[in-house]
Amino acid sequence: MKSTFDILSKKTSKLVTNQYSTSFSLGIFMLDRKIHEPIYAIYGYVRLADEIVDSFHGYDKVRLLAELKKDTYGAIDAGISVNPILNSFQEVVNRYHIERSLIDTFLKSMEMDLDKRKYSAVEYQQYILGSAEVVGLMCLRVFTDGSQQYYEQLKPYAMRLGAAFQKVNFLRDFQDDYEGLGRSYFPGIYFDNFDEHQKRNIEKEIQEDFRQALIGIRQLPRAARLGVYTAYVYYSALFQKIKAVSASRIMQERIRISNLRKLWLTCSCMLSFSFNRY
Repeated sequence: MKSTFDILSKKTSKLVTNQYSTSFSLGIFMLDRKIHEPIYAIYGYVRLADEIVDSFHGYDKVRLLAELKKDTYGAIDAGISVNPILNSFQEVVNRYHIERSLIDTFLKSMEMDLDKRKYSAVEYQQYILGSAEVVGLMCLRVFTDGSQQYYEQLKPYAMRLGAAFQKVNFLRDFQDDYEGLGRSYFPGIYFDNFDEHQKRNIEKEIQEDFRQALIGIRQLPRAARLGVYTAYVYYSALFQKIKAVSASRIMQERIRISNLRKLWLTCSCMLSFSFNRY
């Protein structure tokens, strides 16, 4: 029965999420149970595309990403795919009416990662839009569950949250992106000229993204609010840890938040949420 394969597909998306991101896994766990599976499906899909461009070295990444793009739209049109990740993703796209323009924009950013090594200011904004902001909008379609007015109200805040997460990732992964993948996302900032002044300017930009995002988080449906707030708190804690270290240290190691610290933050989020102190 297809229902059995659908169950397998959803479990596969969850497995991918749990394998690749402790932070997002805990954040999703804090969402209302009814929206766990759709968000796992979205994360599983974007993770699949990201792995192609970031990890499949020695293989034809251009062909693999083109095939994923073709198979994605084929799955959405047919309402099924033999690929479990695509099968669970297409179900969410069709059920929540996620626009193809969001998927197009996401895949365009993935294509940029195939050959872009240094980004102009315009390309930087385009990349963040596709790699992070539209992913937030896909999730927002699930959270607002068909309400166009609610979606439009929260749209700018969801984009700012996605941007904040991605920029924190850029700082966290500064060394790995440059040495492992030869990439430098921040316009005009390269591994050999990164200094404290540049770091502070980036941090000011991220701080404003976080400030705006929190305004939107407070307006989310209750079913989504705690989970999104938890992810916000994780990334805020990582951001504060990054702010506390020097630019030279960012270039030498990947700053992390321990799993024990994440669990403590989860409990703190639950208490804050219970008393409306966030």
